[in-house]
Amino acid sequence: MTRIKAAWTRREDLRAMLVVLDPASDQCRYVGGAVRDALLGIEATDIDIATRLLPEAVMTRLEGAGIRAVPTGLAHGTVTAVLPNGPVEITTLRRDVTTDGRHAEVAFTDDWREDAARRDFTINALFADPETLEVTDYFTGLEDLEAGLVRFIGDAGERILEDHLRILRYFRFHARFGGAVDGEAVASCSLHAERLKALSRERIARELLLLLGAADPLESARLMADGGIWTVVLPEMAEDGLDRLTELLAREHALGAERNALLRLAALLPTEPLLADTVAARLRLSKAQRLAMQRFAAPWPANGTARQIAAGVQPEELVAPWLLLRAPDAMLAAGWQSLAGWQVPGFPLGGRDIIALGIQAGPDVAKALGEVRRRWIAEDFPDDARLAEIAAEVVAQA
Repeated sequence: MTRIKAAWTRREDLRAMLVVLDPASDQCRYVGGAVRDALLGIEATDIDIATRLLPEAVMTRLEGAGIRAVPTGLAHGTVTAVLPNGPVEITTLRRDVTTDGRHAEVAFTDDWREDAARRDFTINALFADPETLEVTDYFTGLEDLEAGLVRFIGDAGERILEDHLRILRYFRFHARFGGAVDGEAVASCSLHAERLKALSRERIARELLLLLGAADPLESARLMADGGIWTVVLPEMAEDGLDRLTELLAREHALGAERNALLRLAALLPTEPLLADTVAARLRLSKAQRLAMQRFAAPWPANGTARQIAAGVQPEELVAPWLLLRAPDAMLAAGWQSLAGWQVPGFPLGGRDIIALGIQAGPDVAKALGEVRRRWIAEDFPDDARLAEIAAEVVAQA
């Protein structure tokens, strides 16, 4: 019998809450990603529990034990228990009554297998007993997990028609867990790709960024290209987008850079800030993400060191990833190293300093100050003594 082993199973607050749900009578089990990750030796951050108890009963039991219970999705059977070491979602066993590709109407059940059957992939339909930690597998999830195979439960096409987002979820999970490719799954995703247009832009954006944030999303990205998925979700993708992504991933690996899903998304697009902003707006990205997309899509300046360029960019933390994507090979390593752990120094002069050197208060002060700062940056931020010389020279010339 396979058992999970993970630090989170020893959480005292979690154990205390489980007593309330009566695991001894098989009223609740761990389910989904936390079980899957535990089997892979990955420490989970989100813990989900499936239960035979109706959501109202879950609420009553939790509140009776002094545990805050939030009805996060009662219509779909979900209650969130707010625990000291992190929230836990508790969802009543369900079966789908009707689906339209975006939403599902569900009915509650007490049948574990019936609940597992409505889930997307075999590796996500694993249960674990909270007391013995033994795993229950109804659809060869353990076998597929060992083989690195992401496979739909039942007929792939039917599962996609139930929820169109499963197309992108397939490629995301393949990027994270897959080794072998399920031909049936890829073919079904390609066949139904146009149905992704019915989904909200926010849901598409979330899945794309999760997919691109995987350690190595390249194979999934290529499968998506072959299946016509990118044509639907990212029609602006550059013809050489996958080549750009390949180069970026190689640079990340060579320099030990952290993954940046937004940067990888920008790599797929042409070097056009306006187009990148259009894409970001369509995907309903945040204001900060839109700003980053515009910066990442801009060509790298022809002149100046990485630090000099950083002095003209706000926020400056965008410069290192921008360099990683767009800088020429000749300056990449040196520029990356020069930015590591470095911050643009604050410009130490102000208008009063310029006035003290003899320029009358007025617009000439700002003009002179701007020229001093420009020369200070051009000389790679020299010390105060040299800055004073620069200021005196600028004022004398003025």
